[in-house]
Amino acid sequence: MAKEELRYDRMVEDALRSVVRRALTYVSEHGLPGNHHFYITFRTDQDGVEMPSTLRDRYPGEMTIVLQHQFWGLEIAETEFSVTLSFADVPHRLLVPFSSVTAFADPSVRFGLQFDVDSAAGGTAPREGGSAAQVLEGAKSGLSDQGEGSEQQDGEPAETAEADGDTEGKDEAAPAAEKVVTLDAFRKK
Repeated sequence: MAKEELRYDRMVEDALRSVVRRALTYVSEHGLPGNHHFYITFRTDQDGVEMPSTLRDRYPGEMTIVLQHQFWGLEIAETEFSVTLSFADVPHRLLVPFSSVTAFADPSVRFGLQFDVDSAAGGTAPREGGSAAQVLEGAKSGLSDQGEGSEQQDGEPAETAEADGDTEGKDEAAPAAEKVVTLDAFRKK
């Protein structure tokens, strides 16, 4: 009989995903407190993701959404969440399994989580959006852009700091990277 391994990495990942679920559950019941807002990156090609084909064509691998001012109907289930967001002033309903989430960030408190997600092909999903630290950097630059009167719509897919060309704030973002939790620390080498 084959010896079964305890998969601590999967146990930790499940526990960290429950942080995302609990944060979203709180927001669905009470709204976003203070300056809190979320950047959620997920695999669009993962089984169970439901989104309009126009968005899937535009983001065939990975997409980042922002939950801040303009989102509606946030519903949380045990294994997934759904939300309506406006893309180019057109509302679209998204259904996102928690298993497809690759990064979660709340830049208001400089907090981020990064997850490994197996793609539908069975391998490790590529990291188009970068690490959770990069998502935090992108979130930070998005905030500073919005503060300057930018026309970026809430709910629009966010770009990473590298895609925005934000290289000035890299030193400032170093403390943010300290609060990013990845599973690599728990993996066997």
